Amino acid sequence: MNGILIIDKPAGITSHDVVARVRRVLKTKKVGHTGTLDPFATGVMVVVVGKATRMAQFLDKDEKEYEALMKFGFETDTGDVDGSRIADRGLRIDEIDQVLRATDWDEVFHTFRGEIHQIPPMYSAKKIDGKKLYEHARMGETVERKSITVSINKLELIESAIRDPRSAIDRLRISVACSAGTYIRTLAEDIGRAVGTGAHLEELRRTRAGRFEIGQSVTLDVLAESDDPASWLLPLEMAVSHLDAISLNEDRATKTRGGLSTRIQDAEFADGQRLRMLDEGGSLLAIGVYDDAEKSVRPKVVLV
Repeated sequence: MNGILIIDKPAGITSHDVVARVRRVLKTKKVGHTGTLDPFATGVMVVVVGKATRMAQFLDKDEKEYEALMKFGFETDTGDVDGSRIADRGLRIDEIDQVLRATDWDEVFHTFRGEIHQIPPMYSAKKIDGKKLYEHARMGETVERKSITVSINKLELIESAIRDPRSAIDRLRISVACSAGTYIRTLAEDIGRAVGTGAHLEELRRTRAGRFEIGQSVTLDVLAESDDPASWLLPLEMAVSHLDAISLNEDRATKTRGGLSTRIQDAEFADGQRLRMLDEGGSLLAIGVYDDAEKSVRPKVVLV
């Protein structure tokens, strides 16, 4: 059983829990995923099954897209709704409402678009000296962290969140498209500090991971109740459908299966470029890497 499964992760469970449930439903141990979602978060989780687990390296750096509900007025120690309240600004909801309605959000968001620097939150799975940050945090320890560079490719206010004049608001919903590794919790905190109210995430939903969207997903309950859960699997080739391809004759296909390189004449590929290596029937044999000095493609991941 090989393929890609797009799960609509529910709130309240870990990404590890999702993988464990998929293993039970599909009755196979070879299951992984390409990007962790926090327990409170929901939405697109790309799960790889069988040979597709070897394709995870081509998916984990894909752009992600989210819808997030920010609650203003205070921060939490985790940056989300599951944490304890800290840095409370002591603002009443009508005072927060006044700030949110008076803010030029495009001007604020402009400062966060493009490449920015983030300090990874203490409650995160990032490892420092072989230990996950959240393990330090749970012991009451704070570890010095270096900033990372991420890209915010889209940051927009979902307009309907602020237009209702009938009652005071202390929440806004935003849409974010960003590079892999971006901490939306940290982004929310930084936005809250920029407008002077503090903020944390109340909801986070991933709507896209690379080329995989929420419309392609299945819930764990529907998967478990399906008469044929394997029918939800997408072809593993979809993980690399964006890569350029070369077609090999039977002789070169056999050598590729054995891990041998193939020379290419008059190639227009960049050095180090990843390529799909196909047999004469168009089936995916391997993912190769082009070596410009040798004018050849070396198989990196052989699937057959």
